[in-house]
Amino acid sequence: MAEKESEFPVSEETIDHQFRQLNHRHNNIYQFVMLYYNYIISKHDYGTGDLISMIEAHTITFIEENPGTTVSELATYWRKTKGAISQTVSKLIEKGFVKREQASYSGKTFLLYVTDEGLKLSKAHKLYDTIDIAKTLDQLLEKCSVDEIEAFFKVIKEYIVLIENDFD
Repeated sequence: MAEKESEFPVSEETIDHQFRQLNHRHNNIYQFVMLYYNYIISKHDYGTGDLISMIEAHTITFIEENPGTTVSELATYWRKTKGAISQTVSKLIEKGFVKREQASYSGKTFLLYVTDEGLKLSKAHKLYDTIDIAKTLDQLLEKCSVDEIEAFFKVIKEYIVLIENDFD
């Protein structure tokens, strides 16, 4: 009787070695994603005295820049479920930053707009992010070249495409 061939064309030791090498590099990505996620969900004062998450701030700014947008449009843009976006929008309505109005063309469609307070917060958020991004880039330039930073952003853009394709 012939011995059964291994399911893998390479030895387990080789696989373990390759895994450790590849995983070591990808651990930086995992750590970045987890740290950034914690940063995104933590509350910040963008300069108005209101404590809101980055997700909420970016949602307000999207609505400010796209008046009359819908939850469905936000869900598509942010690649989130309508339920998740609805929860965020509901919080923003409760806090007085966003209002919703029924569309004249449909009884089921609600259009989103920022309130005066939402407009103030969106403007403050834009200023905060502009300063923060410039500061971050200055700090990165202490350790990385402009070309390295540009390459990083190019790789991130392509990585997003790969991940999106995994969900298709």
